[in-house]
Amino acid sequence: MGSGAAERGWAERRPVLFPFLLSLFWPALSEQIRYGIPEEMPEGSVVGNLAKDLGLSVHELPTRQLRISSEKAYFTVSAKSGELLVGSRLDREQICGKKTACTLEFEAVAENPLNFYHVSVDIEDINDHTPKFTQTSFDLQISESTKPGARFILGSAHDADIGTNSLQNYHLSPNDHFSLVNKEKLDGSKYPELVLKVPLDREEQKSYQLILTALDGGDPPLSSTAKIQVLVTDANDNPPVFSQELYRVAVPENVLPGTLVLQVMATDQDEGVNAQITFSFTEAGQITQFDLNSITGEITILHTLDFEEVKEYSIVLEARDGGGMIAQCTVEIEVQDINDNFPEVVFQSLRDIVMEDTKLGTHVALLKIRDKDSGHNGEVFCKLEGDVPFKIVSSSINTYKLVTDGVLDREQTPEYNVTITATDRGKPPLSSSSSITLHIGDVNDNAPVFQQPSYVVHVAENNPPGASIAQVSASDPDLGPNGRVSYSIVASDLEPRALASYVSVSAQSGVVFAQRAFDHEQLRAFELTLQARDQGSPALCANVSLRVLVGDRNDNAPRVLYPALGPDGSALFDTVPRAAQPGYLVTKVVAVDADSGHNAWLSYHVLQASEPGLFSLGLRTGEVRTARALGDRDAARQRLLVAVRDGGQPPLSATATLLLVFADSLQEVLPDVSDHPEPSDPQAELQFYLVVALALISVLFLLAVTLAIALHLRRSSSLTTWGCFQPGLCVKSGPVVPPIYSEGTLPYSYNLCVAHTGKTEFNFLKCNEQLSSEQDILCGDSSGALFPLCKSSESTSHLAQISERPADPTNQLQGCSGTLSLHLRHSSFLEDDLHSCSKKVNKTQMPNEDAEWIP
Repeated sequence: MGSGAAERGWAERRPVLFPFLLSLFWPALSEQIRYGIPEEMPEGSVVGNLAKDLGLSVHELPTRQLRISSEKAYFTVSAKSGELLVGSRLDREQICGKKTACTLEFEAVAENPLNFYHVSVDIEDINDHTPKFTQTSFDLQISESTKPGARFILGSAHDADIGTNSLQNYHLSPNDHFSLVNKEKLDGSKYPELVLKVPLDREEQKSYQLILTALDGGDPPLSSTAKIQVLVTDANDNPPVFSQELYRVAVPENVLPGTLVLQVMATDQDEGVNAQITFSFTEAGQITQFDLNSITGEITILHTLDFEEVKEYSIVLEARDGGGMIAQCTVEIEVQDINDNFPEVVFQSLRDIVMEDTKLGTHVALLKIRDKDSGHNGEVFCKLEGDVPFKIVSSSINTYKLVTDGVLDREQTPEYNVTITATDRGKPPLSSSSSITLHIGDVNDNAPVFQQPSYVVHVAENNPPGASIAQVSASDPDLGPNGRVSYSIVASDLEPRALASYVSVSAQSGVVFAQRAFDHEQLRAFELTLQARDQGSPALCANVSLRVLVGDRNDNAPRVLYPALGPDGSALFDTVPRAAQPGYLVTKVVAVDADSGHNAWLSYHVLQASEPGLFSLGLRTGEVRTARALGDRDAARQRLLVAVRDGGQPPLSATATLLLVFADSLQEVLPDVSDHPEPSDPQAELQFYLVVALALISVLFLLAVTLAIALHLRRSSSLTTWGCFQPGLCVKSGPVVPPIYSEGTLPYSYNLCVAHTGKTEFNFLKCNEQLSSEQDILCGDSSGALFPLCKSSESTSHLAQISERPADPTNQLQGCSGTLSLHLRHSSFLEDDLHSCSKKVNKTQMPNEDAEWIP
């Protein structure tokens, strides 16, 4: 900026006072001061003596504390002289754009007493911007058949200045074929048109180089240039012709992207390729808000328009045919303002605390109203919402004061939520509200108050130690230390020594922490008394009760009480009469769960059954009943694997094995080998044939058993023992188990040990004979047979050698090879005769660890 311009700017500063006008509207005699300065003045430059213009002397400045209240720090006030100084760079083009008048308005605030003055500073334009072309060079194709007088729109230059400092005209470098015409748009901007003066001859000259110069009206004028290269094309006689040279359309700013704005039309009298017209923007890089269909000429919205940013678009379109000839037209798109901006309420000065003895009419806050819309859409009025002891008073344009309008009493209302609503005059009108909270000062006359009269919290057991289980909160309307609350535990129904190991409370937040994991099965509920105390002097406090209920988790699996293992650790058998009808109660699985509620709601399920469909299991009762009558093909020995599940998530379970035997007497509890083996197992096929052979000699077998028992009783020296069967069978009568159900005879427990020689015939062995590791024995499994075979890989010749030995009464209480526990029902047969073998062979005494179990 030159010194001459600076001098002119300083000469143009002019304070304007209107005290006599404002006194009619404002009793405080607020004055409006206006200054005028040029843009780009250095920081610290003096705009005017604000204190003098306000009638303030230099001696009053320290007490009055004159300052500027504005959103941006464009100006400051000297604390010593009261002069209004430039605070930051003043670029008129950046602040006001293309507006002809650029005025910065702000408030001058003086304290003691508080008063506000409206100040306006007019920013005047200087010639500090050079006209600039959007492109440094332009390519123009003109057919040699173009007639003189044809016009071509060239790219325009842009100047950010206004008035005479803006772009004024264009000049073209001298030549014999072209001239330049300056044209003006409706918005006042200028653009150049190139005019062909004489016909072109491509054979004489193929191209022309021209220089286009843009000049503004400043003193001195500024300019810029662009190169124009004209290419002469051949033999396309008719250029495209637009239906209009100027298209003008208005669209509202809230139109959606993709909306059709208008469609330009152009025709070409040529045929074929020379008549195929394509449309394009001449300054495509500058057009970002619109999209042009190159085939149809339709212009659509590409991005949302905003009237507050751009009010009008001027676009130059080009129509080019297949021969290279072009035509241009101008499209003016006016953006219409829509009431789409809500007014804003901005508080610029606000007291933190208003004491309750504040007098009526005291200034509390200064606020401004802003609306980005124009016209009626930007006119705003505001009002105060609710019944509060305040009112708003207009200070100047869009500036208001908030003052007290009633007596303040903090004991009744400790704070006020003041809401100011601003509404514009658009159709429909838009409004917005801004709220502030004004606190009233007081003393410590309020005790803490809990949010609830009592607290109940539910905590699931097995919680992690140190976890937060509850939070109590007390409020105190007092301020400072009088309103700071601390928490503590003052009483509990737990023992004082155990209290600290159960819970603790945070003194600052009121959060209650569990110091240990709770166990619902041990402690289901306890109660605390918490105290909230403020920091006043004297301190005030309040108590509240907190009841903690420990909830149950599914942390205990069901425990099966029946069937239980025998005293020797073996599984017990239940017997079922062969004539049992469907629905006959066989036994019942009894289980308990230490949990509560759904976690202890037990259900019973069959996991595995030797004969599916033979028995039914009560889902909730655990009762095992016959589902149908026993068939001829059903095995006498059945095995049920029952799962007991609780109702927890996830559920926990336990299993119980039920060994059921269909028998009417003890004799029938002998090994049942009638089960059908798996056809794929060769050893199982051998067992099948063995079963057939045993069935054929069943009568002889029963006679042999009867004879063996008679011989044993005769030789026995004690009434409490009896002999073992020669194949290794010994039966020991166990203690009588108390009856579980109301039907059937008392159940008895027997331990049977059975050895098998592997042959189709059975011989009696002495009890004192120890079965070698090469023998096969019968043992219990899940296949459904009462006495399944356990086969050995070795020969059974040893058993054959000892099969004819007579029984020795002195050794008959020794040498049983295995233990099998049967829980028999209805077993009165041999009740007084079947006692026990004195020794049982454990599972570790099985013949061979590699033996394969055969059902």
